[in-house]
Amino acid sequence: MVGTLKVAVLGAPKVGKTAISRQFLYNDFTETYSPTGSRDIYRPSVIYSGNMYDMRIRDGSAAPPSSLHSLSQEWSDLKCRGLRNTNAYVLVYDICNPESFEYMKMIQQQILENRTGGINEAPIIVVGNKRDQQKQRFTPRRPLSALVKTSWKCGYVECSAKYTWHIVLLFKELLSSALAQGCKHRHSSVRLQGALHTTRCSLM
Repeated sequence: MVGTLKVAVLGAPKVGKTAISRQFLYNDFTETYSPTGSRDIYRPSVIYSGNMYDMRIRDGSAAPPSSLHSLSQEWSDLKCRGLRNTNAYVLVYDICNPESFEYMKMIQQQILENRTGGINEAPIIVVGNKRDQQKQRFTPRRPLSALVKTSWKCGYVECSAKYTWHIVLLFKELLSSALAQGCKHRHSSVRLQGALHTTRCSLM
């Protein structure tokens, strides 16, 4: 079975979900915060290891960090079936905001409890955004990295959407993990794509 690589970018408000996506796709960043009022969908084609792949990146709006009930409702809503069937997840938090990390942990738990077919079929990359504000971070990098990689068995990257630090690395890790998982299950998670979309990103 072949198909588009479906990616969900999730996290609390103001952590930089849209900024990361737009920096990757358009090399664009704005200082002005604009809440994601609906689920934005991007459909880029990316070049990786000499091949072109089709992606569907879902930039999802989020409930307030205190609203665990709202988060559970979103996963229970049949309209969000696409979330449960996503091929890979990018969970974003703000390295200067401990509440955003706790909210991101809630999302990770919801994925664990609600994934159809088990969490191991969907790679997760945890992303600490705003690395340019390193001096204001709430905890050292190493303990968080160890927690995510060892206990959660997820990938971990820190980046800055503002300065484009590690944005390409993030999507390289994501695509590499998704392709490896696809091979593990003897089918491709993505398909070779021709000149169908105007949005192109070169990862190499």
